[in-house]
Amino acid sequence: MDFDFFAQRIPKIKNLPLPGEVSHYKMIPDFRQEELKAHYSAKKNAKQAGVMALCYPEAGHLAHLLLILRKTYKGVHSNQVAFPGGKAESEDNGLLATALRETEEEVGVSPQQIEIFKELTPIYIPPSNFEVQPFLGVCHTQPDFKIQEEEVAALVKVRLTEFLDDANVFEETLSTSYAKNVAVPAFRLNGHTVWGATAMMLSEVKELMKQVL
Repeated sequence: MDFDFFAQRIPKIKNLPLPGEVSHYKMIPDFRQEELKAHYSAKKNAKQAGVMALCYPEAGHLAHLLLILRKTYKGVHSNQVAFPGGKAESEDNGLLATALRETEEEVGVSPQQIEIFKELTPIYIPPSNFEVQPFLGVCHTQPDFKIQEEEVAALVKVRLTEFLDDANVFEETLSTSYAKNVAVPAFRLNGHTVWGATAMMLSEVKELMKQVL
C-alpha cells in the first residue's frame, strides 16, 4: 500500500467508534473468554503501561506497521513480538507520554516525529497484572531506527498489506500461561507468530483500518 494513500485515508479513523473487547476476543480461544472477563472484574492495583502501534513509510514508500521482538529474559513476555512501549513512570504525564517515551527509548523515534490518530481500547494482561493502553501513531517520514539493545532483540517491520490480509490470521497450537497445547488464534507477520495481548490489540487496529483503507 502506497504511504501517500494511507496518509490520506487514515485521518478518517479518528471518528470511528472503537470495536473494543469484541475485536480483542477474536484472538483468544473461546474457552478463555469468560475466564478473562472474570480477571477484568477481579483486577486490583494493576500496573499501567502505554504502547504504540506505529505506522510509517519504508521500502519504496510503502506503508508499514512496526513491531519489536523482545529480548529473552526471566519474565512472562520474554522473546515475544510486541508493540514498542512499557511501564508508566512517575514522571510521565499520562499513558500517551509513557508510550511516546518508551517508543523513543526502544526504537529511537522521537515524540515530535509521531502524530497520534487514535487512543485504542485498553487491555488487561492477568499473568503480569498490567493494564496496557495502546495508541495508534503515524510517522510521516521513514524513521532512522535505533534499537535499545538491552530490551529489543530485533525490529519486526510489517507491510500494511500483509497485516490487513485475512490469510495471515490462523490458529497455532501453543503452550500458554493458562493451558498446554491449545489452539490459539494468531497473526503470522514477517515470519513471526504473534499471539496473546499483542494479537488482541492488533485485531482492533486491523478492524479500524479496514473501515478506512
